[in-house]
Amino acid sequence: MGFNDATISDLEQLIGDQIYIKIENWNLYLGDAGLARKLAIECLSNIDNDSQEAARLSLEGLSVKISDGNKNIPLSSLITRAQINDLANIIESFK
Repeated sequence: MGFNDATISDLEQLIGDQIYIKIENWNLYLGDAGLARKLAIECLSNIDNDSQEAARLSLEGLSVKISDGNKNIPLSSLITRAQINDLANIIESFK
């Protein structure tokens, strides 16, 4: 299934505004982190899966550069379970 730029941008906006990386007591929204568009594209590539599975696969499929980029970790390691559920709900709204 092909997706147009408007669909990607709409999903990017929702992800950027609602999904965040959790570090201690600090929330960094993915829009501010520059990760929302990458995650939106990843989510759309997994959209044929169950929404929870699509969210999990998408988060595991993206690596986040730490510090000077010497180390990468999966985005899934920085997202809470509640945020995974929120992402699944966002994905479901695009089906």
